[in-house]
Amino acid sequence: MSDVVRIGSRASKLARTQVAEWLTPIAKQFPGVRFKREIVLEGGDQDRVTPTLAGVAKTTGGSSFSTNQEEALVTGRVDVIVHSLKDLPTTVCEGTTLLTTPGPREDVRDVLCGATLDDLPRGARVGTGAPRRVAQLLALRPDLELVPIRGNVPGRLARATKGGLHAVVLAAAGLNRLGLMPEVHQILDPAVCPPSPGQGALGIQVRTGSPAARLLAGTGDPQVDACVRAERALLAELHGGCSVPVGAWGRIGPDGLLCLSAAVTSLDGSTQITAAGSGPMDDPEKLGSCVAADLLAQGAAGILAEIRKP
Repeated sequence: MSDVVRIGSRASKLARTQVAEWLTPIAKQFPGVRFKREIVLEGGDQDRVTPTLAGVAKTTGGSSFSTNQEEALVTGRVDVIVHSLKDLPTTVCEGTTLLTTPGPREDVRDVLCGATLDDLPRGARVGTGAPRRVAQLLALRPDLELVPIRGNVPGRLARATKGGLHAVVLAAAGLNRLGLMPEVHQILDPAVCPPSPGQGALGIQVRTGSPAARLLAGTGDPQVDACVRAERALLAELHGGCSVPVGAWGRIGPDGLLCLSAAVTSLDGSTQITAAGSGPMDDPEKLGSCVAADLLAQGAAGILAEIRKP
């Protein structure tokens, strides 16, 4: 094993914070290894004009937040990638592997920043670029005007006070990691607004069979890993990604069983299909597939087909 492991990540302060979060215990575990960080810019970082991530993906020809990092990994420029797991497609690049997800997982929930749902006036303008958040908010408050916004966490947060918006919706995980939770906010109940699959978790990607993969093979948290694997399996069964309004929330119950709840919501919020299930922690993909099958049996395919129309 080389005594240098190159860690790739995006350039933002949040990406740097996530690398530090993962690396701090790892560096203590492997004191003889030097870890070096490499910045890899993604299409979503370079294109600041296109209003939606789906639009960015079309112009870049891949995932807005993972394609270039995966290429850097496959070509050997870096040995490890630290992702926000919710940004990583359910099928990773050939020749690469996701390690056991590290723990603890940050807060999975979404946050309405700058107001509460009850305090928002009729027709209030709320900023978010995520179709899932748009759909779930409209299911709760169909009178709202949802405004597409993109950018880093501080920039989007500032829109709640300086951008002509009444509020914005962000992930609690990013706000917590950056210490930016605003004074006025409402944390949205994940039972009502299930988060993006993988939200709050880190994805650690390596080349399959590489020295870095062997070095880090024993790291990670099996309980966190089971939760996110169930969520991602559900998303894969629905052929979804960040451009479809699918929410999923996995957690370990007091009885030790893995619990998964999910929702598919039409973009106008008028129709929402929900499903839930539980099963053994050692077979998360089966649970994800079963809950996805329940959603499909209730008509989720029709909602998703309508959304995917050109």
